[in-house]
Amino acid sequence: MKYLITGGGTGGHIYPALAIAKEIKRKDKNAEILYVGTEKGLESELVPKEGFQFRTIRVKGMPRKINKESLIAIKELIHGINDAKKIIKDFRPNVVIGTGGYVCGPVVYMAKKKKIPALIHEQNAFPGITNKILSRYVDKVAVTFDEAKKYFKYPDRVLNTGNPIRKEILEINKEEAYKVLDIDKNIPFVLSFGGSGGQKTLNDAMYYFIKESMGKGDIQIIHVTGKRFYDEFIDRLKKDNINLNKNIRVFPYLYQIPEAINIATLVVTSSGAITLAEISAVGVPSILIPKSYTAENHQEFNARAFENKGASILVLEKDIKENTLNDIIYSVIQDKERLVQMASKSKKLGKIDASERIVELINTIVK
Repeated sequence: MKYLITGGGTGGHIYPALAIAKEIKRKDKNAEILYVGTEKGLESELVPKEGFQFRTIRVKGMPRKINKESLIAIKELIHGINDAKKIIKDFRPNVVIGTGGYVCGPVVYMAKKKKIPALIHEQNAFPGITNKILSRYVDKVAVTFDEAKKYFKYPDRVLNTGNPIRKEILEINKEEAYKVLDIDKNIPFVLSFGGSGGQKTLNDAMYYFIKESMGKGDIQIIHVTGKRFYDEFIDRLKKDNINLNKNIRVFPYLYQIPEAINIATLVVTSSGAITLAEISAVGVPSILIPKSYTAENHQEFNARAFENKGASILVLEKDIKENTLNDIIYSVIQDKERLVQMASKSKKLGKIDASERIVELINTIVK
């Protein structure tokens, strides 16, 4: 079997695609997999590292307003369609899988023009424009949130599979995680991070929480600023003569995020699809601060889906003042019954077998 997988631009589109590719390989060692992305997208760095064959097409995101960039984008789209046509002719896939991002458009569309079975996966509660368009042509649409179904024209094609996650998140030895991160299991542990790139609003809110928590022995905090915000955050601490101790630590990036998620009492984070898939797979209560500048404001839709199920508390960026988070965090971690209920509801939202479900769905459309 030959599988053509496409998705790019952000990790939110790429990591699910890679998880699907790995699951295909796990079930069929003889499977031929080709990943199609863009030359300058993050996928061009991540995909070859995973050992998958990689080819590129020319395509550019379409601006929301008609301007000079629109003409450039249309020209690139024509190039992209021609590139996709050539790749499909050369590779001759049995099925095409798209996980979002504008690179999917030409590839999935051309696949259906050639009558090749195709599936797309939507990670967010509010679908991206590319997937909304492609859903009219493909055989199946896999989604992460039930809330996304109503945005697609043909709901009978839509199935909630969940969002594929990295398997290591489920294989953590918690006792080892406490040792590796030097966390006391008897003291509440708050983990905060604003996605892979960080989040300024969350950093500002956590700064005041850290400031208030200094000298208290009843809480442990690991805050991840994101590399681009780290120096500014540390300089701010120094300016206010705040000296961090063992219980409160700040990092630019944390490689042990899987370990930290598994032992956290509470996670404070933005609401990207991958993050939500991972914290719900483990079953962790959360305070969600969606990034207000994401495409179609999809993070707020994601966060509201979790809040509506009782798994999370939603705080909008515009509503955050100097000490907004302080009272919320302390009220949650001091209410053990509420933590248990939120953890249980988070766990119910998690789908740890999303990759397997998607591969099974793929098999149903391949003649």
